[in-house]
Amino acid sequence: MKRILFLSLLISTLFSLSFSELCNHHDKKVLLQIKQHFGNPYLLASWKSDTDCCKWYQVKCDSTNHRIISLTIFAGELSGEIPPAVGDLPYLQTLEFHKLTNITGPIQPAIAKLKSLKILSLSWLSLTGPIPDFLSQLKSLTLLDLAFNSLSGSIPSSLALLPNLGTLHLDRNKLTGSIPESFGAFQGKVPYLYLSHNQLSGKIPASLGKTDFNVLDFSRNRLEGDASVLFGPNKTTEIVDLSRNLLKFDLSKVVFPSSLTWLDVNHNKIYGNIPVQMTQLNLQSLNVSYNRLCGQIPVGGDLQRFDHYTYFHNRCLCGAPLGSCK
Repeated sequence: MKRILFLSLLISTLFSLSFSELCNHHDKKVLLQIKQHFGNPYLLASWKSDTDCCKWYQVKCDSTNHRIISLTIFAGELSGEIPPAVGDLPYLQTLEFHKLTNITGPIQPAIAKLKSLKILSLSWLSLTGPIPDFLSQLKSLTLLDLAFNSLSGSIPSSLALLPNLGTLHLDRNKLTGSIPESFGAFQGKVPYLYLSHNQLSGKIPASLGKTDFNVLDFSRNRLEGDASVLFGPNKTTEIVDLSRNLLKFDLSKVVFPSSLTWLDVNHNKIYGNIPVQMTQLNLQSLNVSYNRLCGQIPVGGDLQRFDHYTYFHNRCLCGAPLGSCK
């Protein structure tokens, strides 16, 4: 009899433990506030008060202290502004709102409280207003992605103070003004830098010439002047896209890094000829069309591998794959 009672008690205890809640009570309360803020949408249907929030969809808990470290809400119907409650998850390392077209309003100021944040991705939304200075306080950020929104105003120079930033996506917005001079002196790592599809204007700061970027995408802006400062024989740059700007410089005087694999400068005002040094590059993609280039396309390397669309609509370029030089 005693043995039966003991087994019954043991099974009961094990059953109880298997369904015990790991999620922190405070974090669960905050998540339910976020759900309520959005009007209890279907996208957050798994967020039920009588279940363990560490098992909720789009939520991740730390395996040791069981605090919420990741909140990734994406690809669904969700409307309204990002709630202030997101700032009340102190252990959060990843905050992602992605492809939620009815998320509007500014970048939530309460995000400034998330000092452990490594990944902040607010992309493919309908956010408006400026990029706030407070983002530079999030010193642990390795990825900042604000692409595909309607953010306006200038780029804060303070973003260069982020010491661990590996990738910065500000592309596909309505940003104006110039590229900050400070982007030539990032405090720590030099990030992959994506500023395309905005309304940025002015010259590319000379300070950027002192920095060794791996990836630069400044395409589809209103940048003007000399972009040759971005290149150089001692750099390790791999990808550069400067297409559809108002840039004007002599291509024949540019010395490209041997690491360059992707170069797109189409639709600018670039003149001169294509330097012979380009035959030494291992190019996977090239586009110099719609410029003011002249002279014979050097023979060798990958230059003849590309079709005529790579070179057409220039002032007087000739030679394969274009027509022969007269």
